[in-house]
Amino acid sequence: MKNVPFTGGEKESLKAGLDRHRDAVLWKLQGLDEAQARRAMTPSGTSLLGLVKHLAAVEYGWFCETFGRKTEPLPFDEDDPDADLRVGPDETTEAIVAFYGRARAAADGVIEELDVEARGTAWHGATVTLRWVLIHMIEETARHAGHMDIVRELIDGATGDHMRD
Repeated sequence: MKNVPFTGGEKESLKAGLDRHRDAVLWKLQGLDEAQARRAMTPSGTSLLGLVKHLAAVEYGWFCETFGRKTEPLPFDEDDPDADLRVGPDETTEAIVAFYGRARAAADGVIEELDVEARGTAWHGATVTLRWVLIHMIEETARHAGHMDIVRELIDGATGDHMRD
C-alpha cells in the first residue's frame, strides 16, 4: 500500500492520496467471483463492480474531458443518471477492471503533464484547476471506497483497506 509522503510536494502528495484509495477500490474485488462482484447489496442496487465502473467513468470525465483530452465512450446517459453505476450482463469483472485501469492511466497522464494551477472546464461549465480535480477525485474515490468496504463485508466478511500480510 502506498503512503502519502510526510514531506512531499503538493502534486506528489495529492496523487499519492488518490492512489491509496484507488488501490483500495481494486483490493475490494480481489478473490471474488463474477456473481459476488456484481451482486447488488443495497435496495438501490449498489454493487462492487458498479462502483468501479462509476469511478472509471468519473476519472475519465474529471481528468480528461475537463482538460480537453480524449476518452473512450463513457457510460453516461442523460435519461438515466445512474447508468454508470449499473453493470450489464455482458460486462465482466475483467473488462470493468481494465476500463478502470485505462481511466487511471489516462488520468495519470494528465496529472503528470499539467501543473496543479492548470485550468480546465468542468462538465457543468465551471472553471476548475487540476488541484481542485485532484482533491475532488480523492473525495469521490474515498467515498466510494467506503461504500465498497461495507458491500464487501456484507458479501464475505472481508474488511480493511488493503490485503493483510
